[in-house]
Amino acid sequence: MDTIVVTHPEEKHFTLDKIPDLTGKVAIVTGGNAGIGYFTCRELTRKNAHVFLLGRNIEKGQAAVETIKFETGNQNVEFLHLNLKSLKSVKECAENFLARNLPLHILINNAGVTTNTFSLTEDGIQEEFGVNHVGHFLLTKLLLPKIKASQPARIVNVSALGHRKVTGIEFETLNDPTAQEPRQRYRQSKLANVLFTDELNRRFFEGEQVYVNSLHPGVVDTNMLRRDDFSIAKTLLSFSISPEDGAITTLYCATSPEIEEKNYRGRYFDPFGIEGEKSSYANDYLAKRLWEFTENLINEKLVL
Repeated sequence: MDTIVVTHPEEKHFTLDKIPDLTGKVAIVTGGNAGIGYFTCRELTRKNAHVFLLGRNIEKGQAAVETIKFETGNQNVEFLHLNLKSLKSVKECAENFLARNLPLHILINNAGVTTNTFSLTEDGIQEEFGVNHVGHFLLTKLLLPKIKASQPARIVNVSALGHRKVTGIEFETLNDPTAQEPRQRYRQSKLANVLFTDELNRRFFEGEQVYVNSLHPGVVDTNMLRRDDFSIAKTLLSFSISPEDGAITTLYCATSPEIEEKNYRGRYFDPFGIEGEKSSYANDYLAKRLWEFTENLINEKLVL
């Protein structure tokens, strides 16, 4: 039986009032116009960060920016267009940010998609894998020099508990519509988030003050969960937490002084800032293979 045990601790290790003052910090959040991403942007802005809210829908993104300005009184929040279904758009988004000549202290790869129907991105990559992993992989790589130059810095990759329900990455059959159940496509992309986190640490940040971690935000009552056609999603709604609470673990990884004090790198956190258990398939071999596969895929699809 395909089950996931859902628990959320009654006592929170981290809460929104523990976010330190972020004056002088610059942050990017993908998928920031709704759900967890919106509340992540709002709380970073409330604590005086300069926040770039990235999203595909320009109208909704700009509306979210105006609401955050009104709610927080901080005018330093901006919208940047990002369509993770298009590697060209990812490249343009990174270039648009870099053209501002600002530092980058916090990168939060939050956006995600799940669907009950098989589809491809504009570059011909299976959608969940392309949006949830490949797009964020490229965005992060393009911003790496700026992040390293801005350290101490954080990179946060939003994964999911379901990453523990797959037995690896099916590289050869990613684009085969019949090879995997829809749930497994999503879970595989979430395993990729964890593997990417680990390999990013190993390749670039040994001895650096850049802290890269992944997390499970909890089962969160978001539009993505409500749109989910899977019967399991309908059941999970009864156990869900609010999007505001769903942002807490992300904000812990992005802002808590504990991350630097305890030198947390390549860790995976459960709600609300408690270290969790990664999949047994989150190993060095698979992380290295995924990195090389993704680089080759991007090189094939996009001329940088």
